Amino acid sequence: MTQNIQLKHYVLFILSLFFSSLSFAQTLTVLEETTNEPLPGVALYNSKKTISVATDLNGKVDIGAFSNDETIYFQNFLYQKIKFKKSEIAVMDYIVYLKPAVEDLKQVVISASKFEQSKRDIPQTIVSLNAKDIAFANPQTSADLLENTGNIYIQKSQLGGGSPIIRGFSTNRLLITVDGVRMNNAIFRGGNLQNIISIDPFAVKNTEVTLGAGSVVYGSDAIGGVMSFYTKKPQLSYKDELFFNGSALARYATANNEKTGHFDFNLGYKKWAFLTSLSYTDFDDLRTGSHGPTEYLRPNYVIRENGEDIVVDNPDPKVQVPTGYNQINLMQKVRYEPSDNLNFDLGLYYSTTSDYPRYDRLIRPDGDALRSAEWEYGPQEWFMGNLQLTKLSSSSNLYDKIQATLAYQNFKESRSDRDFQDVIRQIRSESVDAISFNLDLEKKTSEKASIFYGVEYLYNIVGSEGRDENIDTDTSQDNVTRYPNGSTWQSIAAYTSLKFKPNPKFVFQTGLRYNQILIDADFTENNEFLNLPFDDAQINTGALTGTAGITWSPSNLIQWKLNASTAFRAPNIDDVGKVFDSEPGSVVVPNKDLKAEYAYGGELGLRLNFNKKIIFDLATYYTFLDNALIRRDFELNGQREIEYDGELSNVQAIQNASKAWIYGFEAGVEVHFSDYFKLRSQYNVIGGTEENDGVEVPVRHVAPNFGRTHFVFNKDKLKLDAFLVYNNELSFNQLAPSEIEKDYLYATDQNGNPYSPSWYTVNLRTQYQFDDNLSITASLENITDQRYRPYSSGISAAGRNLILALKYTL
Repeated sequence: MTQNIQLKHYVLFILSLFFSSLSFAQTLTVLEETTNEPLPGVALYNSKKTISVATDLNGKVDIGAFSNDETIYFQNFLYQKIKFKKSEIAVMDYIVYLKPAVEDLKQVVISASKFEQSKRDIPQTIVSLNAKDIAFANPQTSADLLENTGNIYIQKSQLGGGSPIIRGFSTNRLLITVDGVRMNNAIFRGGNLQNIISIDPFAVKNTEVTLGAGSVVYGSDAIGGVMSFYTKKPQLSYKDELFFNGSALARYATANNEKTGHFDFNLGYKKWAFLTSLSYTDFDDLRTGSHGPTEYLRPNYVIRENGEDIVVDNPDPKVQVPTGYNQINLMQKVRYEPSDNLNFDLGLYYSTTSDYPRYDRLIRPDGDALRSAEWEYGPQEWFMGNLQLTKLSSSSNLYDKIQATLAYQNFKESRSDRDFQDVIRQIRSESVDAISFNLDLEKKTSEKASIFYGVEYLYNIVGSEGRDENIDTDTSQDNVTRYPNGSTWQSIAAYTSLKFKPNPKFVFQTGLRYNQILIDADFTENNEFLNLPFDDAQINTGALTGTAGITWSPSNLIQWKLNASTAFRAPNIDDVGKVFDSEPGSVVVPNKDLKAEYAYGGELGLRLNFNKKIIFDLATYYTFLDNALIRRDFELNGQREIEYDGELSNVQAIQNASKAWIYGFEAGVEVHFSDYFKLRSQYNVIGGTEENDGVEVPVRHVAPNFGRTHFVFNKDKLKLDAFLVYNNELSFNQLAPSEIEKDYLYATDQNGNPYSPSWYTVNLRTQYQFDDNLSITASLENITDQRYRPYSSGISAAGRNLILALKYTL
């Protein structure tokens, strides 16, 4: 009997040990969803961050310190953030899977409403590139980065440039944003813009490009598209130990003797994180290809010797002299997260270039000689300070998420030119101080509906100086400025949009925005030189825009998208008050009688997904632009010609003097032959006409039909991409009148007329990951060494070009 009692006590003791081990030894394993590999370094913490632990090298962690009803957050910058109650984790057998964040970037977009939405729900076409795509493409500038989407055409007037063209629109009819802040300012012009090169591609986490109108969310200028750049974010540790990582890269390219260095590092603490990024690039003169039109060669150029300008022969006409420049980019970001539903982000950005030649002006002929001895842009400088507050709420009746953004930007640019054998150098310098405030809110009103709404205020003040400098006597005197000095541009706006999703197959989105634009420009200083019939210009104009669209997915095979929208571009200081030589023998003067131009457009898209093996993306669109702001002949005090910079010039001004009709078709296909090998191809067909003195003529920024096809192999540590880039011809009859006047930029057809020939390039790109830290990326571009010049560009593209980049990651 005694023995039975002792045995019973022994069994109870063993059982108590067993159940206590279940209660206290709560080991959780964290795995990657796609590979089932254990994930070390994943931070787990509660809502107040009073408990914080991390997974070990085997992806395991003890969660015994958390109470059973407590919510546990899982955080790692490479993966999507998730949360579970501890009781839910127990039901999951203490195994949690994380999804890679890079996959998330392909499915979630921010730019459509300034808050995260599923890409499938957006009725417009949005193309995106993530950090891995960008690193593999290895672009020299952010303009080159955009070109890799396959939907964006890039025009270049010089090596230090890159002006995107989207669906027949360019320059100030496209919007650029950086971390949600509008980069477009009061002097963004209709001529080709280079501001996009101020964005460091090494600092970009992902890019989203909305093809088509975006005025409801972003206001003026978002007619043809919105290019949204999101830079890398500082990563917190979420535990007491410091989280540190970083990378360094060195790159060399043969076509322009590029030498690039970059490094960045992250310091992450429990509530604070700091990210520093620095890039430096140096380019020599660009060498073009061997096979192509002789008109694209550089047979001679101007030098100054013994106080005189002389034309000398170019020893290698394929080298485009001069085109070289250098650039530096800095970024410092700070993140403070006092609680899980509140964070503050501070971003400081700075970019500057050296002086860089405007090559298309340096090759302008003047009879048998060259027109210009000098023509260069001064340093293009950009600074931005951006403070953003983001707060989540589960109890507010006004919002689930609120985001307030306050930003200050400073832009500086200048132009310096001197005619051949002239001792007078004309110098114009401009600056813009831009302040912006955005308040954006999101509220889910039911399981089926969400609203997005917000307000925006923008204030720009323009500084402008002009002087003539005598290079012989080293003296200078004031001259007419490019813009009215001290002029201001303001925008006040409110918007709202609705997303209604009654079932998983159907989404309806609509929105409205009202904008008021105020311009104040004083021409008193410039009237000393121009004698305008007015001393100032005040413009107070409003614009109402709207959009409505549906996304319908009747099955996994097919998805339809239909969207209609209006967009606008309000006149800015460049339109109202600019004075410059638009082309040889013409000068643009101010015009105060301007109003906004409007675009009315529609888009129909179709996506066919054959079991994720073959995917087709098709879209067609149409846009009508009314009251288009365009440069036309003008009268000043009854005169059609005035003297400007010592030359009798035809008078022109920006006017609401045109209409335009633009249409196109886009086709993309992706074929997955296996898990390792796929084909991806994109082709764009664009057409359009505009009204010019009652006659319909081709639109200047309608690019030729263009496309690219990639064959990609990706397995283990090796990635290969063999691809073709191709571009159709634009005949003489397809060129806009303003392009025909710049015939020196084009090849000559059999009738002696300028035209833009078709071209193609064959390219190979590869990336090899030696280990977790070291990788090499190599590209051989334009293998057949074609000599070509993209449409409307003033510089020929690179010839055969070997690019090598070595990257080390901590």
